[in-house]
Amino acid sequence: MEEGKNLGGRPTDYREEYCELAYNYCILGATDKQLASFFDVSVSTLNLWKKKHPEFSESLKRGKVKSDAEVALSLFNRAKGYSHNDTKFATHEGLITDSKVYTKHHPPDTTAAIFWLKNRQPELWRDKREIDHQSSDDSLSTINTEKLTTEQLIALKGAIEQDED
Repeated sequence: MEEGKNLGGRPTDYREEYCELAYNYCILGATDKQLASFFDVSVSTLNLWKKKHPEFSESLKRGKVKSDAEVALSLFNRAKGYSHNDTKFATHEGLITDSKVYTKHHPPDTTAAIFWLKNRQPELWRDKREIDHQSSDDSLSTINTEKLTTEQLIALKGAIEQDED
């Protein structure tokens, strides 16, 4: 039997031009569910297309990797700060009368840096801090002290000191 020949059942809706369409849609951030909706098929059909048509699967991967890499690079640049050439235009009565190229600087963005570090090194940068204390009955308890008031912290300190005596 010929390669790619349908063995029976319903003919496939897959078309070769779907590779480029899927690639472009993945660059825009499309998920598999959105792709299936775009092609008017179920997610299981989309998965079948990926298995039967390696070029289709590869176009999805390339599109997703390309867009994720570009966004990651943009986030990284925002986190550390960057400079780029820009042009300032002077206008008069709706006409450009002059232009000047200059270097525009964007300082590091604290929020982007925090986001980057929390996701790249969560064990060092996560918000949640847990303190384990051994109670008098040798059971282990975890206390999240971040949300405690000053009065609660003082009471907790007193209780711990009392247990140590």
